[in-house]
Amino acid sequence: MRQPFRASALILSSPRPPPSPPAPAMATPGGLIRAARRGTLAQNMVVDRIFSGIQPTGTPHLGNYLGAIQNWVNLQEEYSSVLYSIMDMHSLTMPKEPALLRQNILDTTAAILACGIDPKKCFLFRQSLVPEHAELAWILGCITNVPRLLRLPQWKMKRASQSNGGTVGLLTYPVLQAADILLYKSTHVPVGEDQVLHLELAQDIAQHFNKKYGEFFPVPKAILSTTKKIKSLRDPTVKMSKSDPQKLATVNIVDSPDEIVLKFRKAVTDFTSEVTYDPASRPGVSNLVSIHSAVSGLSIEEVLHQSVGLDTAHYKMVVAESVIQKFAPIRNEIKKLQEDKSHLIKVLEAGAEKAKELATPIYQEIRRLVGFQ
Repeated sequence: MRQPFRASALILSSPRPPPSPPAPAMATPGGLIRAARRGTLAQNMVVDRIFSGIQPTGTPHLGNYLGAIQNWVNLQEEYSSVLYSIMDMHSLTMPKEPALLRQNILDTTAAILACGIDPKKCFLFRQSLVPEHAELAWILGCITNVPRLLRLPQWKMKRASQSNGGTVGLLTYPVLQAADILLYKSTHVPVGEDQVLHLELAQDIAQHFNKKYGEFFPVPKAILSTTKKIKSLRDPTVKMSKSDPQKLATVNIVDSPDEIVLKFRKAVTDFTSEVTYDPASRPGVSNLVSIHSAVSGLSIEEVLHQSVGLDTAHYKMVVAESVIQKFAPIRNEIKKLQEDKSHLIKVLEAGAEKAKELATPIYQEIRRLVGFQ
């Protein structure tokens, strides 16, 4: 049975939720780390902290950018403690060639840096460089029941693509997600609609741990993006995906202007030429309106007002041009960053050191609570 949708656990990305009372001496991530080392960070003190991650699939596509990365850029300006992780451990749930994974990690890092993620304003790191993620996942897995994991829709969907009926890693990766979040006592997690059930699992695991060992973890809340889910250009009933076999379905942020124009020209709409917004009955053109709104910063109503008198064929080119203008500087910056692999590696290693410093005292207390020390 599907878990009930708990609206109280969700907030929209704008406006920002009211912050917890801050501690003046700990306003920066560095201050929080130093306080944790000194033992001055009280166990019951809750600091507003963002955690989110992205799997290293190479350069992101339009849906990744509008649905997640653009929101990340905004959140690093609003919160003083922000962690973003390249989830290389999660990527192993689906088969990957080692050389491809290594390259994808660097390409994903270059892309999110080019999109505006600033390592001076957040901790940007590779998940596997902080082994406490895996260690905490084992502890949390020991208080999580298997039937709950079997009910998660992504397990049912993804196991069908594996000839062996699904691996242990694929089944239990939502527990690793919970560990990713709870290891830093994160309070807010930006998620897409398809990850809400996984966050609810993390919330339940936190509450179960607190009940068993005493109040320790804050129960993290979801931050849902206000951007509409971006759909495939070839099948607007499903979300845009890098794994889509139809090459014209997905716009990548490193696509050339000609490629972007071609993909939007071939975008599926319908036989009505007017530009309107009605996702239920006109999903194709509504998807174009959502994209136009998101990349331009205009509201749906403003986009529709500007599009009066345009037929869908001409409107497709308007949307394509907006996307081209949005991605041109990002694409150029990605190319520059990809030429300096050592810089990308250093960014991830430096971020991991900071993340580990923050995680270590929290994890040591977890070890004490469960009886390891």
